[in-house]
Amino acid sequence: MAIESSSNLLLTSLQRAYNAYLALEMSSSSDRSQGIKSMAKGLKNSFDAILEANTLDLEMSREMAVPDILIDWLKLTPERLQNTVEILEYLAKAPDPIQQVFHSPYRVNTSGTYCQLMPLGVTALIHETFPELGAIAAGFCLKTGNSLILRGCGPSSHSNRAIAEILQEALEAARLPVGCLEDLSGDEGTSIQDLVTQDQYLSLVIPYGRPSLIEQVTQLATAPVLKSAMGNCYLYWSPTVDLDMVRWVILDSHASEPDPVNAIEKVLISPSQNPSILVRLFNVLREKGFQLRGDTELSSEFPDYLLPVKPSEWSNPYLDKIISFKVVNDLSEAIIWINQYSSGHADCLVTDSYPESRQFATEVDSALVYINTSPRFYRASKQGDSLFLGVSNQKGHHRGLISLETFTTLKQVVQGNGKL
Repeated sequence: MAIESSSNLLLTSLQRAYNAYLALEMSSSSDRSQGIKSMAKGLKNSFDAILEANTLDLEMSREMAVPDILIDWLKLTPERLQNTVEILEYLAKAPDPIQQVFHSPYRVNTSGTYCQLMPLGVTALIHETFPELGAIAAGFCLKTGNSLILRGCGPSSHSNRAIAEILQEALEAARLPVGCLEDLSGDEGTSIQDLVTQDQYLSLVIPYGRPSLIEQVTQLATAPVLKSAMGNCYLYWSPTVDLDMVRWVILDSHASEPDPVNAIEKVLISPSQNPSILVRLFNVLREKGFQLRGDTELSSEFPDYLLPVKPSEWSNPYLDKIISFKVVNDLSEAIIWINQYSSGHADCLVTDSYPESRQFATEVDSALVYINTSPRFYRASKQGDSLFLGVSNQKGHHRGLISLETFTTLKQVVQGNGKL
Protein backbone atom coordinates (compact mmCIF):
# COMPACT_ATOMS: atom_id res chain seq x y z
CA MET A 1 0.00 0.00 0.00
CA ALA A 2 2.85 2.39 0.88
CA ILE A 3 4.56 1.66 -2.45
CA GLU A 4 1.34 2.33 -4.33
CA SER A 5 0.80 5.57 -2.41
CA SER A 6 4.33 6.72 -3.16
CA SER A 7 3.92 5.85 -6.83
CA ASN A 8 0.65 7.77 -7.04
CA LEU A 9 2.20 10.77 -5.32
CA LEU A 10 5.09 10.81 -7.78
CA LEU A 11 2.83 10.50 -10.80
CA THR A 12 0.56 13.27 -9.55
CA SER A 13 3.55 15.58 -8.94
CA LEU A 14 4.98 14.85 -12.38
CA GLN A 15 1.68 15.53 -14.10
CA ARG A 16 1.23 18.80 -12.22
CA ALA A 17 4.77 19.85 -13.09
CA TYR A 18 4.29 19.00 -16.76
CA ASN A 19 1.01 20.90 -16.98
CA ALA A 20 2.67 23.86 -15.23
CA TYR A 21 5.47 23.82 -17.80
CA LEU A 22 2.93 23.95 -20.63
CA ALA A 23 1.30 26.96 -18.96
CA LEU A 24 4.64 28.67 -18.25
CA GLU A 25 5.63 28.28 -21.89
CA MET A 26 2.79 30.68 -22.72
CA SER A 27 3.45 33.05 -19.80
CA SER A 28 4.95 36.49 -20.08
CA SER A 29 8.44 37.40 -18.97
CA SER A 30 7.01 39.93 -16.50
CA ASP A 31 4.79 37.29 -14.87
CA ARG A 32 7.71 34.93 -14.40
CA SER A 33 9.93 37.70 -13.05
CA GLN A 34 7.20 38.69 -10.62
CA GLY A 35 7.10 35.10 -9.41
CA ILE A 36 10.83 35.17 -8.74
CA LYS A 37 10.47 38.44 -6.83
CA SER A 38 7.71 36.86 -4.78
CA MET A 39 9.98 33.89 -3.93
CA ALA A 40 12.78 36.24 -2.90
CA LYS A 41 10.43 38.21 -0.67
CA GLY A 42 9.04 35.03 0.88
CA LEU A 43 12.49 33.79 1.78
CA LYS A 44 13.58 37.18 3.08
CA ASN A 45 10.64 37.27 5.48
CA SER A 46 11.18 33.70 6.71
CA PHE A 47 14.81 33.48 7.83
CA ASP A 48 13.84 32.57 11.40
CA ALA A 49 11.55 29.72 10.34
CA ILE A 50 14.12 28.34 7.90
CA LEU A 51 16.96 28.50 10.43
CA GLU A 52 14.78 26.82 13.04
CA ALA A 53 14.07 23.94 10.65
CA ASN A 54 17.75 23.79 9.76
CA THR A 55 18.68 23.50 13.45
CA LEU A 56 16.52 20.37 13.69
CA ASP A 57 18.35 18.87 10.72
CA LEU A 58 21.73 19.71 12.23
CA GLU A 59 20.80 18.14 15.57
CA MET A 60 19.60 14.96 13.87
CA SER A 61 22.73 14.87 11.71
CA ARG A 62 25.07 15.01 14.69
CA GLU A 63 23.12 12.29 16.47
CA MET A 64 23.38 10.11 13.36
CA ALA A 65 27.14 10.79 13.02
CA VAL A 66 26.69 12.30 9.56
CA PRO A 67 30.07 13.15 7.92
CA ASP A 68 31.38 16.63 8.70
CA ILE A 69 31.40 17.59 5.02
CA LEU A 70 27.65 17.04 4.75
CA ILE A 71 27.05 19.01 7.93
CA ASP A 72 29.03 21.91 6.44
CA TRP A 73 26.91 21.72 3.29
CA LEU A 74 23.75 21.50 5.37
CA LYS A 75 24.33 24.33 7.84
CA LEU A 76 22.45 27.45 6.82
CA THR A 77 23.38 30.91 8.04
CA PRO A 78 21.72 34.31 7.59
CA GLU A 79 24.51 35.12 5.14
CA ARG A 80 23.80 32.04 2.99
CA LEU A 81 20.10 32.81 2.96
CA GLN A 82 20.70 36.47 2.15
CA ASN A 83 22.94 35.44 -0.73
CA THR A 84 20.12 33.23 -2.02
CA VAL A 85 17.67 36.13 -1.81
CA GLU A 86 20.08 38.37 -3.73
CA ILE A 87 20.52 35.76 -6.46
CA LEU A 88 16.74 35.53 -6.87
CA GLU A 89 16.41 39.31 -6.94
CA TYR A 90 19.06 39.49 -9.64
CA LEU A 91 17.37 36.72 -11.64
CA ALA A 92 14.12 38.68 -11.56
CA LYS A 93 15.88 41.67 -13.17
CA ALA A 94 17.97 39.69 -15.67
CA PRO A 95 17.05 39.76 -19.39
CA ASP A 96 14.62 37.03 -20.43
CA PRO A 97 16.52 34.35 -22.38
CA ILE A 98 13.36 32.68 -23.67
CA GLN A 99 12.40 33.16 -27.31
CA GLN A 100 15.57 35.02 -28.20
CA VAL A 101 15.63 34.79 -31.98
CA PHE A 102 18.76 34.59 -34.11
CA HIS A 103 19.67 33.59 -37.61
CA SER A 104 20.24 29.96 -38.44
CA PRO A 105 23.67 29.19 -39.94
CA TYR A 106 22.01 27.34 -42.85
CA ARG A 107 18.99 27.49 -45.12
CA VAL A 108 16.40 24.86 -46.02
CA ASN A 109 15.43 25.06 -49.70
CA THR A 110 14.27 28.61 -50.45
CA SER A 111 12.64 29.12 -47.06
CA GLY A 112 13.89 31.43 -44.37
CA THR A 113 15.29 29.71 -41.28
CA TYR A 114 15.86 31.01 -37.79
CA CYS A 115 16.28 29.65 -34.26
CA GLN A 116 14.84 30.67 -30.92
CA LEU A 117 15.50 29.62 -27.33
CA MET A 118 12.68 27.71 -25.64
CA PRO A 119 12.15 26.09 -22.21
CA LEU A 120 13.32 22.53 -21.74
CA GLY A 121 10.26 21.32 -19.82
CA VAL A 122 10.29 19.63 -16.42
CA THR A 123 13.63 19.67 -14.58
CA ALA A 124 14.43 17.55 -11.53
CA LEU A 125 17.12 18.65 -9.07
CA ILE A 126 18.44 15.87 -6.85
CA HIS A 127 20.63 17.58 -4.31
CA GLU A 128 22.60 16.36 -1.33
CA THR A 129 21.98 18.74 1.60
CA PHE A 130 22.55 22.32 0.23
CA PRO A 131 18.97 23.32 1.21
CA GLU A 132 19.18 26.76 -0.39
CA LEU A 133 20.09 25.26 -3.76
CA GLY A 134 16.45 24.32 -4.30
CA ALA A 135 15.45 27.99 -4.16
CA ILE A 136 18.21 29.01 -6.57
CA ALA A 137 17.26 26.25 -9.01
CA ALA A 138 13.62 27.33 -8.75
CA GLY A 139 14.66 30.82 -9.83
CA PHE A 140 16.65 29.48 -12.78
CA CYS A 141 13.76 27.28 -13.89
CA LEU A 142 11.05 29.90 -13.53
CA LYS A 143 13.12 32.50 -15.39
CA THR A 144 13.45 30.10 -18.32
CA GLY A 145 9.84 28.89 -18.29
CA ASN A 146 10.54 25.45 -16.81
CA SER A 147 8.89 23.71 -13.90
CA LEU A 148 11.02 22.10 -11.18
CA ILE A 149 10.85 18.97 -9.07
CA LEU A 150 13.02 18.97 -5.97
CA ARG A 151 14.33 15.76 -4.45
CA GLY A 152 16.58 16.34 -1.47
CA CYS A 153 18.99 13.69 -0.20
CA GLY A 154 20.68 13.34 3.14
CA PRO A 155 19.58 14.76 6.49
CA SER A 156 18.02 18.01 5.26
CA SER A 157 14.33 17.14 5.18
CA HIS A 158 13.14 19.87 7.58
CA SER A 159 15.13 22.59 5.81
CA ASN A 160 14.04 21.42 2.36
CA ARG A 161 10.40 21.27 3.34
CA ALA A 162 10.43 24.70 4.99
CA ILE A 163 12.04 26.35 1.95
CA ALA A 164 9.80 24.53 -0.53
CA GLU A 165 6.62 25.53 1.29
CA ILE A 166 7.71 29.18 1.39
CA LEU A 167 8.46 29.12 -2.33
CA GLN A 168 5.20 27.40 -3.19
CA GLU A 169 3.19 29.96 -1.21
CA ALA A 170 5.06 32.75 -2.99
CA LEU A 171 4.32 31.26 -6.41
CA GLU A 172 0.66 30.86 -5.50
CA ALA A 173 0.53 34.51 -4.40
CA ALA A 174 2.02 35.48 -7.77
CA ARG A 175 -0.78 33.49 -9.46
CA LEU A 176 1.58 31.21 -11.31
CA PRO A 177 0.46 27.69 -12.29
CA VAL A 178 0.19 25.05 -9.58
CA GLY A 179 3.04 22.62 -10.15
CA CYS A 180 5.74 25.17 -11.01
CA LEU A 181 7.59 23.76 -8.00
CA GLU A 182 7.03 20.22 -6.71
CA ASP A 183 8.84 18.98 -3.61
CA LEU A 184 9.59 15.28 -3.09
CA SER A 185 12.22 15.86 -0.41
CA GLY A 186 10.16 14.73 2.56
CA ASP A 187 9.32 11.29 3.88
CA GLU A 188 6.87 10.25 1.16
CA GLY A 189 9.16 7.41 0.10
CA THR A 190 9.79 8.45 -3.50
CA SER A 191 13.07 6.82 -4.46
CA ILE A 192 15.66 8.37 -6.73
CA GLN A 193 15.20 5.50 -9.18
CA ASP A 194 11.45 6.02 -9.33
CA LEU A 195 11.97 9.68 -10.15
CA VAL A 196 14.80 9.57 -12.70
CA THR A 197 13.14 6.87 -14.81
CA GLN A 198 10.14 9.10 -15.59
CA ASP A 199 11.51 10.18 -18.96
CA GLN A 200 8.01 10.65 -20.36
CA TYR A 201 7.73 13.71 -18.11
CA LEU A 202 11.30 14.79 -17.32
CA SER A 203 13.42 16.74 -19.79
CA LEU A 204 16.45 17.05 -17.53
CA VAL A 205 17.81 15.64 -14.25
CA ILE A 206 20.55 17.52 -12.38
CA PRO A 207 22.26 15.66 -9.52
CA TYR A 208 24.28 17.86 -7.16
CA GLY A 209 26.49 16.51 -4.40
CA ARG A 210 29.25 13.97 -3.86
CA PRO A 211 30.52 11.81 -6.76
CA SER A 212 28.65 8.81 -5.34
CA LEU A 213 25.32 10.63 -5.81
CA ILE A 214 26.22 11.76 -9.33
CA GLU A 215 27.18 8.21 -10.29
CA GLN A 216 24.02 6.73 -8.77
CA VAL A 217 21.72 9.09 -10.66
CA THR A 218 23.62 8.69 -13.92
CA GLN A 219 23.44 4.90 -13.78
CA LEU A 220 19.75 4.77 -12.88
CA ALA A 221 18.29 7.51 -15.06
CA THR A 222 16.44 7.03 -18.31
CA ALA A 223 15.82 10.78 -18.52
CA PRO A 224 18.67 13.04 -19.70
CA VAL A 225 21.19 13.82 -16.93
CA LEU A 226 23.36 16.90 -16.57
CA LYS A 227 26.23 15.88 -14.31
CA SER A 228 27.69 18.51 -11.99
CA ALA A 229 31.19 18.23 -10.56
CA MET A 230 33.12 19.35 -7.51
CA GLY A 231 36.75 19.09 -6.49
CA ASN A 232 39.74 17.18 -7.87
CA CYS A 233 40.93 20.18 -9.85
CA TYR A 234 44.61 20.22 -10.80
CA LEU A 235 47.17 23.02 -10.89
CA TYR A 236 50.44 22.87 -12.82
CA TRP A 237 53.03 25.18 -11.29
CA SER A 238 55.51 26.28 -13.93
CA PRO A 239 58.97 26.45 -12.24
CA THR A 240 59.61 30.11 -13.14
CA VAL A 241 56.47 31.44 -11.44
CA ASP A 242 56.87 33.02 -8.01
CA LEU A 243 55.33 31.64 -4.84
CA ASP A 244 52.91 34.52 -4.26
CA MET A 245 50.79 33.72 -7.32
CA VAL A 246 50.65 29.99 -6.56
CA ARG A 247 49.71 30.61 -2.94
CA TRP A 248 46.94 33.03 -3.90
CA VAL A 249 45.49 30.75 -6.61
CA ILE A 250 45.34 27.74 -4.27
CA LEU A 251 43.90 29.55 -1.26
CA ASP A 252 41.38 31.56 -3.26
CA SER A 253 40.13 28.45 -5.05
CA HIS A 254 39.10 27.03 -1.67
CA ALA A 255 37.24 30.18 -0.63
CA SER A 256 33.91 29.40 -2.34
CA GLU A 257 31.38 28.49 0.32
CA PRO A 258 29.88 26.12 1.07
CA ASP A 259 30.50 23.89 -1.96
CA PRO A 260 34.16 23.47 -3.06
CA VAL A 261 33.30 23.35 -6.75
CA ASN A 262 36.64 24.45 -8.24
CA ALA A 263 38.92 23.87 -5.26
CA ILE A 264 42.45 22.92 -6.29
CA GLU A 265 43.26 19.61 -4.61
CA LYS A 266 46.24 18.40 -6.65
CA VAL A 267 49.39 20.38 -7.53
CA LEU A 268 51.91 19.23 -10.14
CA ILE A 269 55.41 20.67 -9.86
CA SER A 270 58.71 20.56 -11.73
CA PRO A 271 61.67 18.53 -10.42
CA SER A 272 63.68 21.76 -10.59
CA GLN A 273 61.41 23.53 -8.11
CA ASN A 274 63.39 25.14 -5.29
CA PRO A 275 62.95 23.03 -2.10
CA SER A 276 63.00 26.08 0.16
CA ILE A 277 60.14 27.65 -1.80
CA LEU A 278 58.17 24.41 -1.49
CA VAL A 279 58.68 24.42 2.28
CA ARG A 280 57.42 28.00 2.45
CA LEU A 281 54.26 26.97 0.57
CA PHE A 282 53.80 23.91 2.81
CA ASN A 283 54.04 26.08 5.91
CA VAL A 284 51.51 28.58 4.59
CA LEU A 285 49.03 25.86 3.73
CA ARG A 286 49.42 24.08 7.06
CA GLU A 287 48.87 27.37 8.88
CA LYS A 288 45.59 27.69 6.95
CA GLY A 289 44.48 24.26 8.17
CA PHE A 290 45.30 22.13 5.12
CA GLN A 291 46.41 18.53 5.25
CA LEU A 292 49.26 17.92 2.82
CA ARG A 293 50.22 14.78 0.91
CA GLY A 294 52.78 13.92 -1.71
CA ASP A 295 53.91 11.27 -4.16
CA THR A 296 56.66 8.82 -3.23
CA GLU A 297 59.47 11.21 -4.17
CA LEU A 298 58.11 14.25 -2.36
CA SER A 299 56.84 12.46 0.75
CA SER A 300 60.31 10.92 1.16
CA GLU A 301 62.02 14.27 0.68
CA PHE A 302 59.64 16.20 2.96
CA PRO A 303 58.44 13.64 5.56
CA ASP A 304 57.73 16.38 8.11
CA TYR A 305 55.23 18.03 5.79
CA LEU A 306 53.73 15.41 3.45
CA LEU A 307 51.95 12.13 4.01
CA PRO A 308 52.16 9.54 1.18
CA VAL A 309 49.37 9.62 -1.42
CA LYS A 310 47.43 6.46 -2.18
CA PRO A 311 47.19 5.76 -5.94
CA SER A 312 43.38 5.99 -5.89
CA GLU A 313 43.50 9.54 -4.54
CA TRP A 314 44.75 11.07 -7.78
CA SER A 315 41.41 10.49 -9.52
CA ASN A 316 39.09 11.18 -6.58
CA PRO A 317 38.10 14.51 -5.01
CA TYR A 318 38.78 15.17 -1.34
CA LEU A 319 36.08 17.85 -1.01
CA ASP A 320 38.03 19.04 2.01
CA LYS A 321 41.11 21.10 2.87
CA ILE A 322 43.54 18.49 1.56
CA ILE A 323 46.15 19.02 -1.17
CA SER A 324 48.47 16.47 -2.76
CA PHE A 325 51.67 17.28 -4.61
CA LYS A 326 53.32 15.36 -7.44
CA VAL A 327 56.50 15.84 -9.49
CA VAL A 328 56.20 15.79 -13.29
CA ASN A 329 59.02 16.38 -15.76
CA ASP A 330 57.37 19.14 -17.77
CA LEU A 331 54.10 20.66 -18.93
CA SER A 332 53.46 17.93 -21.49
CA GLU A 333 53.65 15.25 -18.81
CA ALA A 334 51.42 17.38 -16.57
CA ILE A 335 48.78 17.60 -19.30
CA ILE A 336 48.81 13.83 -19.83
CA TRP A 337 48.40 13.30 -16.08
CA ILE A 338 45.59 15.87 -15.78
CA ASN A 339 43.68 14.39 -18.72
CA GLN A 340 43.88 10.96 -17.11
CA TYR A 341 43.11 11.79 -13.48
CA SER A 342 41.36 15.15 -13.05
CA SER A 343 37.58 15.46 -12.88
CA GLY A 344 37.73 17.37 -16.15
CA HIS A 345 35.62 20.33 -15.10
CA ALA A 346 38.24 22.92 -14.11
CA ASP A 347 42.03 22.81 -14.22
CA CYS A 348 44.60 25.52 -13.75
CA LEU A 349 48.03 26.68 -14.92
CA VAL A 350 50.34 29.34 -13.51
CA THR A 351 53.08 30.33 -15.95
CA ASP A 352 54.92 33.30 -17.39
CA SER A 353 55.30 31.57 -20.76
CA TYR A 354 52.81 32.36 -23.52
CA PRO A 355 53.61 29.12 -25.44
CA GLU A 356 52.91 27.15 -22.26
CA SER A 357 49.60 28.91 -21.79
CA ARG A 358 48.55 28.13 -25.37
CA GLN A 359 49.62 24.49 -25.07
CA PHE A 360 47.68 24.10 -21.81
CA ALA A 361 44.55 25.77 -23.17
CA THR A 362 44.64 23.64 -26.32
CA GLU A 363 45.55 20.22 -24.93
CA VAL A 364 43.88 19.98 -21.52
CA ASP A 365 40.60 18.13 -21.97
CA SER A 366 38.60 20.05 -19.35
CA ALA A 367 35.43 22.10 -19.51
CA LEU A 368 37.11 25.12 -17.94
CA VAL A 369 40.77 26.12 -18.12
CA TYR A 370 42.20 28.83 -15.87
CA ILE A 371 45.56 30.45 -16.60
CA ASN A 372 47.22 32.75 -14.07
CA THR A 373 43.97 33.26 -12.22
CA SER A 374 42.03 31.58 -9.48
CA PRO A 375 39.44 28.99 -10.57
CA ARG A 376 37.26 29.93 -7.60
CA PHE A 377 33.56 29.30 -8.31
CA TYR A 378 31.09 32.13 -7.85
CA ARG A 379 27.40 31.33 -8.10
CA ALA A 380 26.85 35.05 -8.66
CA SER A 381 29.78 36.40 -10.65
CA LYS A 382 31.60 39.27 -8.98
CA GLN A 383 32.42 40.71 -12.37
CA GLY A 384 29.77 40.93 -15.07
CA ASP A 385 26.15 39.90 -14.89
CA SER A 386 26.26 36.11 -14.93
CA LEU A 387 24.71 33.58 -12.55
CA PHE A 388 25.67 29.92 -12.34
CA LEU A 389 24.13 26.91 -10.65
CA GLY A 390 27.30 24.82 -10.87
CA VAL A 391 29.79 23.33 -13.33
CA SER A 392 29.30 20.34 -15.63
CA ASN A 393 32.19 18.16 -16.77
CA GLN A 394 30.30 16.11 -19.34
CA LYS A 395 30.32 16.30 -23.10
CA GLY A 396 26.74 16.24 -24.23
CA HIS A 397 23.76 18.41 -23.31
CA HIS A 398 26.02 21.01 -21.76
CA ARG A 399 29.63 21.43 -20.67
CA GLY A 400 31.09 24.05 -18.38
CA LEU A 401 29.29 26.63 -16.27
CA ILE A 402 25.60 25.88 -15.74
CA SER A 403 23.87 29.14 -16.63
CA LEU A 404 20.35 30.22 -17.55
CA GLU A 405 20.89 29.15 -21.14
CA THR A 406 21.54 25.60 -19.90
CA PHE A 407 17.84 25.38 -19.06
CA THR A 408 16.81 26.20 -22.63
CA THR A 409 16.71 24.32 -25.90
CA LEU A 410 16.75 25.42 -29.53
CA LYS A 411 13.66 25.46 -31.70
CA GLN A 412 14.49 25.76 -35.37
CA VAL A 413 11.85 27.45 -37.51
CA VAL A 414 11.62 27.13 -41.29
CA GLN A 415 9.44 29.95 -42.72
CA GLY A 416 8.21 29.62 -46.27
CA ASN A 417 5.81 31.52 -48.52
CA GLY A 418 3.77 28.60 -49.80
CA LYS A 419 5.92 28.15 -52.93
CA LEU A 420 8.87 25.96 -53.83
